[in-house]
Amino acid sequence: MSRKEIAKKYIEYLDAGNLDQLLSLFTSDAIINSPIYGRKNYIEFYTDLFADTTNSSLTTKGIFEDHDAHQIALYFNYHWTLASKKEVYFDVVDILKFDSFNKITELTIIYDTVISRQLVQQLKS
Repeated sequence: MSRKEIAKKYIEYLDAGNLDQLLSLFTSDAIINSPIYGRKNYIEFYTDLFADTTNSSLTTKGIFEDHDAHQIALYFNYHWTLASKKEVYFDVVDILKFDSFNKITELTIIYDTVISRQLVQQLKS
């Protein structure tokens, strides 16, 4: 699959809550950089995210590919229902970096965390 196809699968699997399929898109040493969860191994990050999530719905707004840097930026709206049943909506940019086999090596998540950070902290307390 091409990087753009992988990016579309990423959105599809995250939207469906399909953890196994989502994890299959990453290299074994992939890192996630999240404004709420910090810098984590991809398995640890998605395990934590899915544990904190009751439901999520993603609406893609754009996919931007940098062929020279082997990166794609995904722009989407995220409707996140946390385990506490509280909901938050926000726009996100995920930057996916790929290896030569089109596996994701690193993912950086960019969004405004003002509301979502408080809700996740409430889950942990």
